[in-house]
Amino acid sequence: MLKTETPSERHADLDQYPVPELVNAFIDDQVHALQAVRGAAERIAQAVTAAVPRIAGGGRLVYVGAGTSGRLGVLDSVELFPTFSWPRERSVGLLAGGQQAMFESVEGAEDSLEQGRLDVEGVGVGPNDVVMLLAASGATPYVMGALEAARAAGALTIGIANNPAAPVTLGAEIAITLNTGSEVISGSTRLKAGTSQKIALNTLSSAIMVRLNKVYGNLMVDLQPTNAKLFRRAISLTMRATGSDEDTARRALVACGYQVKVAIVAILKKVDVAVAEARLSRAAGSVRRAIADAP
Repeated sequence: MLKTETPSERHADLDQYPVPELVNAFIDDQVHALQAVRGAAERIAQAVTAAVPRIAGGGRLVYVGAGTSGRLGVLDSVELFPTFSWPRERSVGLLAGGQQAMFESVEGAEDSLEQGRLDVEGVGVGPNDVVMLLAASGATPYVMGALEAARAAGALTIGIANNPAAPVTLGAEIAITLNTGSEVISGSTRLKAGTSQKIALNTLSSAIMVRLNKVYGNLMVDLQPTNAKLFRRAISLTMRATGSDEDTARRALVACGYQVKVAIVAILKKVDVAVAEARLSRAAGSVRRAIADAP
């Protein structure tokens, strides 16, 4: 039996726990999610290193999964645009059962090997793309079909599973095993298995974006201000990065259409928006290099 399906021996009387003990059982078990990701840190770093050149060369991040795993992939995918101004068309989430499955269970969708193949082929996966294949069991047919098609297309394949020696990790170019073991509720991988996948995906995509110059120091300088909160954040980030007052930051941001990177370079180098944009272009989007480079 798969470790993720094996009932936990620690909680055989879960249904009889008083509420405080019940709550603590669920919370305490989540510690193992972080430990599992720490155990996979070397492989995650390997995945980031392999992914960056492909993405820098015009590739896309493609997430594939079913159920909780698939929804976590979609979540990571859609958040890259507001966080890093990552083009929506370069971040693709494929979920067994399609968009409907984001909101409700689509029975049997994960069992179709062929649909996994078709979905990957349907988005035109190619050699520059990075395909992350998520399956708690590590053997979901939909994900295995997608893996087969992604490998045939020459994409970088990253298999992420919660069981050792899982088919999806054995078949992928880079294997990330998040060995979370049994769940408090047997087989409910929306618990710590899901938590570990969320941590791994956050780490993978964020590290890739840092390497693509989407961050200055630890500041989110390539965000897309799509609401009032993010407009305020853009102003505060510009002020923090430049030491300027709010009026100076706001004027610079208005002049460049609220592109925080451009505003920072314009303020620090005392140049206009066009010059700041040119400096960033020469520096491949790196604020640090754009500031350091000679005029």
